[in-house]
Amino acid sequence: MKKYLIVIEETRTGFSAYSPDLLGCVATGPTRDEVERNMSEAMEFHLEGLRLEGLDVPEPRACSAYVEVHA
Repeated sequence: MKKYLIVIEETRTGFSAYSPDLLGCVATGPTRDEVERNMSEAMEFHLEGLRLEGLDVPEPRACSAYVEVHA
């Protein structure tokens, strides 16, 4: 099992998500919980496709941090 970072952004109609480690793998959903579930399914599908094509499954490498700045 691998643990990939996902970035979740609020949109006008709900939420969208992507993973910096899995280019082209995205998902949407009306709630944060649903976009997380949808993204998990999209990532599994994406990784399965890579394996079926004989391509390497990328290792998780992205990380996150919050930085305080004067705004």
